[in-house]
Amino acid sequence: MSVSGPILPRPGDGCPPGCSGAPEPHTGAEAALGLTPRALARLMPMYLWLGTDGTIRAAGPTLAKILAVPDLPGRDFFATFLVKRPRGIAAIGALGRHAGARLHLQLRDGARTPFRGLAVPLACGKGMVVNLSFGLEVEKGVRDHALTDADFAPTDLAVELLYLTEAKALVMEELTDLTRRLEARRRHAEAEAQTDTLTGLANRRRFDRALGALIRRGTPFGLMHLDLDFFKQVNDTLGHAAGDHVLRAAAQRLRAETRSADLLARIGGDEFVLLLPGIDQPARLSAIAGRIVERIGQPIEYQGRDCRVSASLGVVRSSDYPRPEAARLLADADAALYASKHAGRGRWTFHEGASGAAALLTEPEGKAGDAADHRKRPTAGEADR
Repeated sequence: MSVSGPILPRPGDGCPPGCSGAPEPHTGAEAALGLTPRALARLMPMYLWLGTDGTIRAAGPTLAKILAVPDLPGRDFFATFLVKRPRGIAAIGALGRHAGARLHLQLRDGARTPFRGLAVPLACGKGMVVNLSFGLEVEKGVRDHALTDADFAPTDLAVELLYLTEAKALVMEELTDLTRRLEARRRHAEAEAQTDTLTGLANRRRFDRALGALIRRGTPFGLMHLDLDFFKQVNDTLGHAAGDHVLRAAAQRLRAETRSADLLARIGGDEFVLLLPGIDQPARLSAIAGRIVERIGQPIEYQGRDCRVSASLGVVRSSDYPRPEAARLLADADAALYASKHAGRGRWTFHEGASGAAALLTEPEGKAGDAADHRKRPTAGEADR
């Protein structure tokens, strides 16, 4: 049912406040205030005039729109509305005893929209006027009943407050989205600041942070320092573009031989470090180093030519140090790396940690299980990288 105006009382119903029903003369509140029915409906579009028997005599246009029934006048108010508070109001007499008190009501049928209300008796003794509003539930009321600004009194700030609420929600949504985008950009910038742009591996900054975190947590780990042998010859012979290609290919091969939990970093021109959390057993580290030496030693094709490099590694274990320190671990791994180069390149060397010595564990053609059989002392000096 579409209702565009107030529901007026039926002829002979008496004097509603501001709703006597033309052409009857104004009486009661109308006579005192000079209000026409439409004026009252404009002032209070959600009012109800209840007769002395509790039946609805007239209703404001917004309430008529909400109830949307063709026979609203004559309906029992208490069969249409449930008065939730104060409790025990189920008849006009009980409602009269709570005149002027704040009412909490709800429709018995349809949308269970909550209302706030105030009931006052008519001076002429012909019932009561109940004025309703949505209170804090105005958003739900507008949504449930498809109301617009025209359905509220011009002085009612409900719709303005609703607009402000919606505007605030939109602004908060925009701010949340902006914050999310800024956070994504911050994470991206931070990731870029910790990433080697050529290979996509971590850079020295990220490696230092990860190493420090492992040391603080006390997690056992292995650390490998790797250098590409004969890389300078590739650069000198085929150019820097070929060298970059070799570095990217080496990074891919390192990824293939390590876990997602491991950290791979490029910390110099042809220098890489591998951080292996939870792996400090010599046999496991030897197996990994052996696979890396084998993979890196395979030819890397560039523009129809084979680029040949090999890998020399220095390996340290955190468990070899009573109190691991980042600088000491890196220095020892570097010393072990030099030992591998002095011993002929394309191999790995374990540093014995706190004892300060490095021991060559295996030749490139040896097996990880034979590591103990290939233990040698490195020669003095440093090999060219």
